[in-house]
Amino acid sequence: MSIYNDYVQEVVERKGEGLNPKPIDGAELLSEVIAQIKDLNNENRVESLKLFIYNTLSGTTSAAGVKAKFLKEIILGQETVAEITPTYAFELLSHMKGGPSIEVLLDLALGNDAAIAKQAAEVLKTQVFLYDADTERLREAFNSGNAIAKEILESYAQAEFFTKLPELPEEIKVVTYIAGEGDISTDLLSPGNQAHSRSDRELHGKCMITPEAQQEIKALQVQYPDASVMLIAEKGTMGVGSSRMSGVNNVALWTGKQASPYIPFVNIAPIVGGTNGISPIFLTTVDVTGGIGIDLQNWKKKVDENGQVVRNENNEPVLEEVYSVATGTVLTINTKTEKLYNGDQELIDISKALTPQKREFIRAGGSYAIVFGKKIQTFAAGVLGISIPTVFAPAKEISIENQGLTAVEKIFNKNAVGSTPGKVLHAGSDVRVKVNIVGSQDTTGLMTAQELEAMAAKVISPTVDGAYQSGCHTASVWDKKAQANIPKLMKFMNDFGLITARDPKGEYHAMTDVIHKVLNDITIDEWAIIIGGDSHTRMSKGVAFGADSGTVALALATGEASMPIPESVKVTFKGSMKQHMDFRDVVHATQSQMLQQFGGENVFQGRIIEVHIGTLLADQAFTFTDWTAEMKAKASICISQDETLIQSLEIAKSRIQIMINKGMENKNHVLQGLIDKANKRIEEIRTGEKPALSPDANAKYYAEVVIDLDIIDEPMIADPDVNNVDVSKRYTHDAIRELSYYGGDKKVDLGFVGSCMVHKDDLKIVSQMLKNVEKQLGVVKFNAPLVVAAPTYNIIDELKAEGDWEYLQKYSGFEFSDALPKSTARTEYENIMYLERPGCNLCMGNQEKAAKGDTVMATSTRLFQGRVVEDRDGKKGESLLASTPVVVLSAILGRIPNVEEYKAAVEGINLTKFAPISTK
Repeated sequence: MSIYNDYVQEVVERKGEGLNPKPIDGAELLSEVIAQIKDLNNENRVESLKLFIYNTLSGTTSAAGVKAKFLKEIILGQETVAEITPTYAFELLSHMKGGPSIEVLLDLALGNDAAIAKQAAEVLKTQVFLYDADTERLREAFNSGNAIAKEILESYAQAEFFTKLPELPEEIKVVTYIAGEGDISTDLLSPGNQAHSRSDRELHGKCMITPEAQQEIKALQVQYPDASVMLIAEKGTMGVGSSRMSGVNNVALWTGKQASPYIPFVNIAPIVGGTNGISPIFLTTVDVTGGIGIDLQNWKKKVDENGQVVRNENNEPVLEEVYSVATGTVLTINTKTEKLYNGDQELIDISKALTPQKREFIRAGGSYAIVFGKKIQTFAAGVLGISIPTVFAPAKEISIENQGLTAVEKIFNKNAVGSTPGKVLHAGSDVRVKVNIVGSQDTTGLMTAQELEAMAAKVISPTVDGAYQSGCHTASVWDKKAQANIPKLMKFMNDFGLITARDPKGEYHAMTDVIHKVLNDITIDEWAIIIGGDSHTRMSKGVAFGADSGTVALALATGEASMPIPESVKVTFKGSMKQHMDFRDVVHATQSQMLQQFGGENVFQGRIIEVHIGTLLADQAFTFTDWTAEMKAKASICISQDETLIQSLEIAKSRIQIMINKGMENKNHVLQGLIDKANKRIEEIRTGEKPALSPDANAKYYAEVVIDLDIIDEPMIADPDVNNVDVSKRYTHDAIRELSYYGGDKKVDLGFVGSCMVHKDDLKIVSQMLKNVEKQLGVVKFNAPLVVAAPTYNIIDELKAEGDWEYLQKYSGFEFSDALPKSTARTEYENIMYLERPGCNLCMGNQEKAAKGDTVMATSTRLFQGRVVEDRDGKKGESLLASTPVVVLSAILGRIPNVEEYKAAVEGINLTKFAPISTK
């Protein structure tokens, strides 16, 4: 059978599933399609024309190369297709977004046919996805006196690719759709268990919210054809939890508009709202697609006649509705007054959603076009020898005299690109910054690859110090979906210039280490900026931002990111940890005490948490920074002492060397370069030339939080509170409860020690607790299954060397085998300990899950509905989050322990400890 016939068979299968033909991205298939177009008598010719015109992916896909070449032949008269005139061929090229289409357009514009050259130039003037090879051709042609090249460069310098776009409409009508009450996780919009389908946009769109919700959205669109549907998180924040481009893509697919008639299932301009705004990462992704994210503030805290907040019997603030956004409410966004209206009634100022920069993103159909547009304008002005004309909104630069810098302000100033020379910038300033480290993970990586193809990028930016493609999110089960997707992803990323977890050539053993742990190791400078395709890209060295797959692609392609300098909240500690407490309890207590100190207001949300962690090594400190994603912070920064930072860098060096020893180094010697940079940084600290990063004494913070360690006397548990009568209070990370709350009798169905929240000491705690139980009872018996997944192979190797792994093996009923990885996900668990392969495991929820309706006690970060465990009829699944000793003891007992049982179980065990920096 021909590849086209195979494709037709797939089309039939997809039709049965209610899906359109899958977009074509391969050269071989499109070549056969073109052959059928050329054959005027071919029975498939009409369908082939449709596929060629409307169903071929653009950018740098191999299909795009074939399409661009054929269009060039039509324009030059070498081929004739009645349905595709040369003028229409130029139109099709104009929608192909870079890569081979730009090469063709340059060939035509710089060719000998004056009429064709003129047409090609007019199309080129609208294009922004040009790379070095393209711009060099223009430069050389200009220097050779080519008039067309000069005309194109003059247009670029004036940014006509932007100025000739339609202006924003003064009014944008929206009709509301409440997607849920409380925080809306991106899991609702793009479930983790459907990660395998994210690169198939139409198929993945079927998993957004529920089929019923999709039909309700469609009904609103029919009822209000002149309005966009605005998806809303009522009494909550929209898009918390994960950095999901797929979540925004799904929202755009159902509520946005098609970016181009010739590119299938790529939609833009979604409009979303939340009572408490939009999660920072999600909002960045909305910007990528030229959408609008609105902080609705439609509920507020009720106050009494004295101005005091009214509280209910649980001491929680009582909320009252300011205005209704009930499903079906028609509202108007006025881009001129920057207000939201219901008819003539002004509801709220939305200027933060319509800043000059965001307006540009909306007008251009997304932030990429602006980023690349500014780059091409700068290039053109340089070649022409003129000053850059002021076209785009100037970056806001805030500089406050006699005010010091927070840690994040120092990092942004050091890495700033294109800001006013010598000007010190404070929070609120818009800054382009150099990105040092980039991470792509394996369930969003396929989309990152698509984004790179769409923006016509072929090789990693030489300014990036290091980049890594993980394999951790698909580590648990090497099923057919993983076998189909992951090797293809690894080859693409390896070719692009990343260090990859799996070797496409099979020359080194797969490393399924959790991405955040690897990025934490390859970050060798606390002044670094890190961008990673996961919300838990939260390093304990440098400042790291979880990002959508598109922002990751942009960082890989350009080595830059753009964002305002965030405000910071300073977190310090006083007192001392009690002997029976674990550092995870301090992490939870930080969130709990912060909420208490600020009357329920989460001052961390959307800001940097600058945590003065002092003497805690990077591995252990990561437990804090990792949790800051659940605190809804934009990012976090650890302020370490000199010697602690040196020790952390030495550990990082040794782990990078292991990667080299495994054969993971690439032709650019990235890993060795990181070791060299680490050595340089260590020398700077030791000599006093450049001590460890610290803020200025007169830095200004949004708030300062002091955590009292003395009052932390019981293990702290983050509870999803699944039965709270207020739906908006469920599945947040704010219900932090002490162990005694549960009375020692709440049943636990499964325990999970794993995810990025644990480090080597956690695995040692498991081993030590098993020794204790054996000593006390003579035998270790589990009354609930215990799943243990080390974050990295390095940890397993170190545990083997130190004698702990043999105890874990002794009491396990299952141990992973890299030679025989699981091909299907486990659906039933025995009351034994499972030693699983390094990776995300249950935390990700896309492969392994607990049984429906289970109560799970986990070290994970994820308590969202359906993530670790799904509901069953009559019983909600719940994932409670706690320290390693609490999880282990809960699995042994089959219930949550009481305080006395807990203290007895951890006696003599070296829990993860922390002491504040002494100020004496």
